[in-house]
Amino acid sequence: MVDAPSFIEDAVEEIEAEVGDANAVIALSGGVDSSVAAALAYRAIGDRLTPVYVDTGLMRKGETDQIRETFSYMDSLRVVEAQDRFLDALSGITDPEEKRHAIGERFIREFEREAVSADADYLVQGTIYPDRIESEGNIKSHHNVGGLPEVVDFEGLVEPVRELYKDEVRDVARELGLEEIISERMPFPGPGLAIRVVGEVTREKVEIAREACHIVEEETAEHDPWQAFAAVVGKGTGVKGDNRVHGWIVSVRSVESRDGMTARAQELPWETLQRIQSRITGENENVARVVYDVTHKPPATIEYE
Repeated sequence: MVDAPSFIEDAVEEIEAEVGDANAVIALSGGVDSSVAAALAYRAIGDRLTPVYVDTGLMRKGETDQIRETFSYMDSLRVVEAQDRFLDALSGITDPEEKRHAIGERFIREFEREAVSADADYLVQGTIYPDRIESEGNIKSHHNVGGLPEVVDFEGLVEPVRELYKDEVRDVARELGLEEIISERMPFPGPGLAIRVVGEVTREKVEIAREACHIVEEETAEHDPWQAFAAVVGKGTGVKGDNRVHGWIVSVRSVESRDGMTARAQELPWETLQRIQSRITGENENVARVVYDVTHKPPATIEYE
């Protein structure tokens, strides 16, 4: 386990040394990893850090408003409305790796543009150790590791939590005094809801995934999963009212884990699963059925793509 106070002191010194007198932008997503990276960088270089949150249109329900509230103490916070650009970049793409690379490319280009106006030479990211392991081991590309384009217009990338596992990042978040909604929140993938939509990403499928994920998080909270979410995985027949429909199939996943490297499917009570399916099918007329994923990691990954 990490010695959080010592880690914070060392990380701040490392960022100061790496960035020097230059400016930097931080890729802020609202997750615990990027939030810790932002807090460390802010301690190190203060107002020379420009936090940039890119609203990709692929984020959790209410994420953008939460970002504005949580990081309001950073006067230089920028919120970039890029929903159309990300959806356009994903149009027609069905391969999971191509999705991740398209998102990584789009992210970098957004940050490069913001860096020019902030006169920043460095990009700070919340990459953690499992991100690197999975990318280097070809398990999957992470948009901030294997998904980066070959040409990046920054003098350097700064990754202060690159050697930490998720539970260690949470320890550092608590030591930094970050709000519980940040330090204890469930992991959320960098590519967002794009990898909770199997196949081509469309606005309709993203909205279904967003609402379904929100329902799953609410209904599983009392069972304290490491991660719980929903994914749109295909289409199937169903009955709504007196009509036969061909609607979306939503798969629900809830797992227990320590660091995300391995995970066990959570044995949720039947009553909880029934509430979830009732809400998801009842609140979206285009969802025909809900299934529960009982696969552990390995052999499955936690996310669907």
